[in-house]
Amino acid sequence: MTSTSPGSSPAPARASLVTPVLVAGSLVLMVSFAIRASFGVFQIPVASEFGWPRAEFSLAIAIQNLAWGIGQPVFAAIAERFGDRKAIVGGALLYAAGLVLSSVAVTPGAHQALEVLVGFGIAGTGFGVILAMVGRAATDQGRSMALAIATAAGSAGQVVGPPVAEALMSVFAWSTVFVIFAAAILAVLAVLPLMRAPRAPSAEIEESMGALLGRAFRDPSYTLIFVGFFSCGYQLGFITAHFPALVTEMCAAIEPTGTLAALGVSDTAALGAVAIGVIGLANIGGTLLAGWAGTLFPRKYLLAGIYTARTIASALFIMAPITPGSVLAFSAVMGALWLATVPLTAGLVGALWGLRYMGTLYGVVFFSHQLGSFMGVWLGGELYDMTGTYDAVWWVGVGVGAFSALVHLPIRERRGGAVPA
Repeated sequence: MTSTSPGSSPAPARASLVTPVLVAGSLVLMVSFAIRASFGVFQIPVASEFGWPRAEFSLAIAIQNLAWGIGQPVFAAIAERFGDRKAIVGGALLYAAGLVLSSVAVTPGAHQALEVLVGFGIAGTGFGVILAMVGRAATDQGRSMALAIATAAGSAGQVVGPPVAEALMSVFAWSTVFVIFAAAILAVLAVLPLMRAPRAPSAEIEESMGALLGRAFRDPSYTLIFVGFFSCGYQLGFITAHFPALVTEMCAAIEPTGTLAALGVSDTAALGAVAIGVIGLANIGGTLLAGWAGTLFPRKYLLAGIYTARTIASALFIMAPITPGSVLAFSAVMGALWLATVPLTAGLVGALWGLRYMGTLYGVVFFSHQLGSFMGVWLGGELYDMTGTYDAVWWVGVGVGAFSALVHLPIRERRGGAVPA
């Protein structure tokens, strides 16, 4: 890898933006997120086959999100202590095991317990480990954009995951699709030889993890980042798990051969899967734009703007008549804002506290994100079973989005502590 000194030409920074670590890490994220994003498509088939209330499978997905959040700092610490690639292999094995065992589970409790394995698997093959590697492999000038590219790769997986799951379930049982996905996450380990990220700067290596965590936890800005990421997880978790079902039911009165046919989809179930894909497709551009903007503007203001835009878009969507056109329009807008928070949040953590333990520090912040995901997914199922509608949980999401926009404003976007940049 080449590094760029303050007085050097910007050309080396551009040349080193696309590294083997970035390419391989993007592939891992793409496959991992393709599988993870498809779980909402299984919501109705699984619940219908076993006659479960909506809350049962929702709780399984909620537990998956919570386990992902708990596992994220754990796998990041494993990567920093024993090696990045060992952490990724461990995550992939747990991911595959959880999927295979879930394919033969026939009770809600079994599904919910096995989603712990899936959640830990996502943690080992997800942002906490991969973004830390990508960040170390990138130059200072190219880091924000490299993190955005890797995040966008996860979005690309979201584009293909739900439609592929929907297509596979037209041929195979949902349980067989789980096994196919398990094989896919193991196959992506073939790119691991490319993932050799450099170590952090020597000055950062000299500081212990405990000392750095202590500095971060005493910094109010870290607390604000932690709190603010909750709403991102709430909104994303709820929409990923419940939006296909919401679209299927609320658009069911629309004549399938009318508006739906004009949009190129056969029924409202297919529209729900397409909506998740549209979110992922729009997010590729939105995430790359966020990465570019993060090199020019304060990240805290960009994050506050993203949460404000999400709040407005969500409120307008639920107040207007829900039609196939409004579903796709909302999906495009929300998609542009979807994971745009990730490179900005990860970049903010790295800029404030360095790269040596960036994975662990980001992993702790990401736990708040997944705690929000747990609440969004679980409340979605609970309140739906209680009221027969998703309106209440949707408005909670609007409220926490507005709160998150406000808490990012006081963040002090400067590096703290004694370790030099």
